[in-house]
Amino acid sequence: MSDHHPRRTPTPGRARKRAIREHAAQAGVAYSVAARHLEAVGLRPGETLATYGRTIYPIGFDPHRQLLVERRERRSFEERVSDTRRAAVLPHGRAEHLVERFPPSRGRTGSGVGPLYQGEGREELLAMLYVVIAAESPGLLPEVGDLAWIAELGEDTALDTACAEVDREARRLLDQESLVLWSAIEKALAAAERSADWQIRQEAIRQSALFGTMMTPCVGYEGEPYVAGLPSVGARQILDALLIVADDGHAPGTRVRLLRQPHEAQSATVIGATWGSSGPPVGYLVWPDGATASLSARAEDLVVLADQEALPR
Repeated sequence: MSDHHPRRTPTPGRARKRAIREHAAQAGVAYSVAARHLEAVGLRPGETLATYGRTIYPIGFDPHRQLLVERRERRSFEERVSDTRRAAVLPHGRAEHLVERFPPSRGRTGSGVGPLYQGEGREELLAMLYVVIAAESPGLLPEVGDLAWIAELGEDTALDTACAEVDREARRLLDQESLVLWSAIEKALAAAERSADWQIRQEAIRQSALFGTMMTPCVGYEGEPYVAGLPSVGARQILDALLIVADDGHAPGTRVRLLRQPHEAQSATVIGATWGSSGPPVGYLVWPDGATASLSARAEDLVVLADQEALPR
């Protein structure tokens, strides 16, 4: 008598039901809603609509960045507290913390996407944005004592919550026209140089000198003068990733698939987010693979490809 067991015949629809359950769990929606998503947009295993989920550190194509991110994740408690103490100091401490927390990256080879989270002077620009907020909207600044107490917890996200309004306002400032932003920075730094607080005064003097250097015309290879300007793109991407920590969404560098014509089914890379007054991004700036320019897309018109988050959730 043979002890061979016949192979079980797969139940029709079992794989589809499993995919629906996985999507429902990933997106945090009901089974019936997940089923409609799969049917409407043809979601593949592991994919989600960009209206759901969170990608903070996309799996990229820069192994050095991945190493930095993983190393940071393994910090000891003492190292975490040291970092949050620094992050609690506005403007320069938090700016330095954010630049280190979201290190430079680059797009996939052949995608047409170049540097991400990069640009010389990112730390200085972020610090200047906080100075502008202190001058224009001081009520948004958290209490220094509260930040110092929260910093002792050693949790980045606890500080993020306390700084949520000021960080979102910093991101909003970067949506302004360059000349408007430059004028606001210049005015805020000039006011800070007259502060009664000598530490604020000294920091403003330092930042004014840096700002002047950024705005000083240089001579190009062909002898034409130009102004390098502010590293607004890199700073925007850093703040996009930061806000996504609390509000969900998908940080620059996330790989997506387009759902609408004329780019339907084409893969692309997120290079920026579009924000409302609150909540997650309402849209994204994406760069289709091989394209020569970016395009804007609503969150519901994008599918996030599978396995995009580099760190365990």
